[in-house]
Amino acid sequence: MTDYRERAARLDRAVVWSVSARPGPVPVYPDGCMDLIWTEGALMVAGPDSRTFHAPAAGASEYVGIRFAPGTAPALLGIPAVELLDQRVELAEVFTDRRARALVDRVDNAPDRVAALEAIAVELAAAAKAPDPALTAVVDLLAAGGSVADTAAHTGLSARMLHRRSLSAFGYGPKMLARVLRFQRALARIRAGTSAVETAVSTGFADQAHLSREVRDLAGCTVGALRTG
Repeated sequence: MTDYRERAARLDRAVVWSVSARPGPVPVYPDGCMDLIWTEGALMVAGPDSRTFHAPAAGASEYVGIRFAPGTAPALLGIPAVELLDQRVELAEVFTDRRARALVDRVDNAPDRVAALEAIAVELAAAAKAPDPALTAVVDLLAAGGSVADTAAHTGLSARMLHRRSLSAFGYGPKMLARVLRFQRALARIRAGTSAVETAVSTGFADQAHLSREVRDLAGCTVGALRTG
């Protein structure tokens, strides 16, 4: 049986989570986020996904992670999100081997690994530049269903500048980010028991057929499969 837990992190716009005895494969749907994940002697960085990632069956008994909201992790890790698009890499590919090994050892030897990983994230954030309010606004506006054009106008960014900065912060352009965030709104409604028709209308899709196409494209499954997947 899987034991999954999560809570809001001490770091703004982040969630810490843990899971044990994970079966597999497990679908990880696109959400625009990036994760720092520990498991038995390794720290991994999960980049933003543009399609569903199927996590293999657990090779370890415990996983701990911190999930950063879209646009948050690149400043902490010092790497553009687009370089990690659809990838899972060892932390040593982002930091030096020595620094990565020290952080791995720190979590390995901690009595509370969730707290240890959370503390590392807080320290990385303290050493990084403050979040760009324009990019935070981009996420919030698109997550609320705003259009890309209105988002650009609100933030004062040209279409070209918005696209360039989005690649660095989110891993893909604002149109793709909008699609991913709209999918997440729909996923929440579907799992809450809302019908496909109501979900499509309330989350910004043209109709139920549009919702079905996007679910197949981003999740690789049917709308019905999302209810339990």
